[in-house]
Amino acid sequence: MTRHGIWAVVPVKAFAFAKQRLAPALAPDERRALSRAMVEDVLSALATAEGLAGVIVVTRDPEAMTLAERSGARVVPEPNLDGHSAAARSAAEILVREGAAAMLHVPGDVPLFTAGDVAALLDMADLSDRVALVPAHDGRGTNAMLCAPPDAIEFRFGQDSFRRHLAAAAEAGITPLIVACPALALDIDEPDDLQRFLRHDRDTRTGRYLHESGIAQRLSAAPRPARATDSMGAAP
Repeated sequence: MTRHGIWAVVPVKAFAFAKQRLAPALAPDERRALSRAMVEDVLSALATAEGLAGVIVVTRDPEAMTLAERSGARVVPEPNLDGHSAAARSAAEILVREGAAAMLHVPGDVPLFTAGDVAALLDMADLSDRVALVPAHDGRGTNAMLCAPPDAIEFRFGQDSFRRHLAAAAEAGITPLIVACPALALDIDEPDDLQRFLRHDRDTRTGRYLHESGIAQRLSAAPRPARATDSMGAAP
């Protein structure tokens, strides 16, 4: 696979308003600190990954801009507060104008993601596939997307985005490659995701924050509802 001109793009919402669905489990300052730690983990993985031309962080958050610059990423100010899809689209438009071959979209809330996962994803996906999708662990979200060219399909992040991206690919006449990646499958959106993450953590900034803040201990003491399954696998 030719990797020249593949840019990773990470849209980052303002930390003060991030992860509202975690409100039942975390206070506002805890959600802010958790969001920062997760972005740091993702940027660290991308900064040390081989095969990328560079990393773009799309954000209006000054703290996120500082983290991006510290990791060597390029900052693109979010043009409007129009959501995740619009942020990804703004980066894709820039990359198309600059002649980039492809764009690897990665969210900022997948703290198990590593540089090795980047390499594995690029090895599995060939640019001739034009679009590769990594579903979330519940099979509903889209936790990574490789597009060649960067604007190969319309971005449709949000509820049931995996199904919506399959539809967007079909509309563009593209059969996407579906890639199962356990580390990318686990994003942290709901309180149950915190428990799931802690069972699989491997010395991340996110894990250290959860333990050092006492959140991990608090969660372990809380009763958990019975679950039929608890899988890290990604549904196709």
